[in-house]
Amino acid sequence: MSTISVKNLTFAYDGTADNVFENVSFTIDTAWKLGFVGRNGRGKTTFLKLLMGELDSNNSIKSDINFAYFPYEVSDKTLDTIVIAEQINPYLQEWQLFKELSLLDVDSEVLYRPFSTLSQGEQTKVMIAILFIGEHNFLLIDEPTNHLDSDARRTLGRYLKSKSGFILVSHDRELLDNVCDHILTINKMNIEVQQGNFSSWEENKRRQDEFEFAENEKLKKDIKKLSVAARRTSDWSDKLEKTKYGTTNSGSFVDRGYVGHKSAKMMQSAKNIERRQKKAIEEKSGLLKNIEYDYDLKITPLRYHHETLISIKNLVIQYEEKENVVCENVNFDIKRGDRIALVGKNGSGKSSILKWIIENANKNLKISYVSQDTSDLCGNLCDYANRYGISESLFKATLRKLDFDRKQFDKDIADFSSGQKKKVLIARSLCEQAHLYIWDEPLNFIDVLTRIQIERLLENADITMIFVEHDKKFCKKIENKRVNI
Repeated sequence: MSTISVKNLTFAYDGTADNVFENVSFTIDTAWKLGFVGRNGRGKTTFLKLLMGELDSNNSIKSDINFAYFPYEVSDKTLDTIVIAEQINPYLQEWQLFKELSLLDVDSEVLYRPFSTLSQGEQTKVMIAILFIGEHNFLLIDEPTNHLDSDARRTLGRYLKSKSGFILVSHDRELLDNVCDHILTINKMNIEVQQGNFSSWEENKRRQDEFEFAENEKLKKDIKKLSVAARRTSDWSDKLEKTKYGTTNSGSFVDRGYVGHKSAKMMQSAKNIERRQKKAIEEKSGLLKNIEYDYDLKITPLRYHHETLISIKNLVIQYEEKENVVCENVNFDIKRGDRIALVGKNGSGKSSILKWIIENANKNLKISYVSQDTSDLCGNLCDYANRYGISESLFKATLRKLDFDRKQFDKDIADFSSGQKKKVLIARSLCEQAHLYIWDEPLNFIDVLTRIQIERLLENADITMIFVEHDKKFCKKIENKRVNI
């Protein structure tokens, strides 16, 4: 059994003044199933790169094991999948791959097809299977569930639960609960490891936050009382000291030694109170540093003049070749107040249906659309807001609520993390006044705390929405109508 030791890790990218990590220390057992969570942009991918040696940790990370990373880079997707597998791991045996794929409910025939012809779910599962065949590796699995449908996520969860020795970066709460026995989290000020799954970590975090808020209020009151007491005692000491050279009512001189002793005693008492106050201030300064302030989001939808916004009858969607039918006989209405979850396996045509709605909707129907794709995002936030006709100040205020640092506002959107790019799309949609909100897998790459923020908003908002999302907890809270494809 091996360990990964992180001691006094401090890291900043060249040319930047701010540290990503500062004086971080903890230890990981390589037999753990470790869930890795934290706000977007906090440094999860950076930490994985430090583990793999792609970034210099200045000898702050020590281990005697090899690391393997998911997802692998595939340079030529036209090659047969088995060829790609052998390129990644020249030592694997076909029978090993057959065995792992059977556990992932993937037919071995995919190995003899070009990788590009596999669905996203099949590609992910093949890569995961290759990952676990490698021996003596500690596995770094970076967001494997993006774009996977619910069935594929359940299968992946069962598979990962049967394995050990990995870090799983994921924002899927159900997956983290079912798979992980430890949680590694990047907080605002530190990184910490806790035993248990995500739900137990979340409960511990809630209790810790409540304790710190209560302790903070108590210390605020104590500091105020001690400040008053110290000032009062010091004033009394000064007044008493001034009487040393006076006389009594009878005209005799006061006992200077006695008065001086009492004055010194009161001054010492004042200093003791000041020390207690200083200690309380120091204790208070150590609180609330890791509090994740969960700001309420806002949305201002428009009310459509008809009860029914969209009516879909016997819809058939097919690609260029006439025989390549994606879906058919699709029938449903979108009415005011509907929050529709569009559900189906990968490749069943969900995204195509959303795009059909956008292209064929009444021109008077205002639609706000969040796409799966963020690859075209570039430029600054000001120009982006102007391009979509939304208030720049409201847009940036919304991003601040989604945990954007003001320093991000001056950067090119193309340099944002995947999660931050997705937040740009969501923030823009929240700022748009629309009759219908169409969101296509909006939570890919989005951190857990932001998911909870969005859930709380949409649960209580009087909006009309149709969305595709594979986060079961999100769907359960938001949908009031479901359409199966």
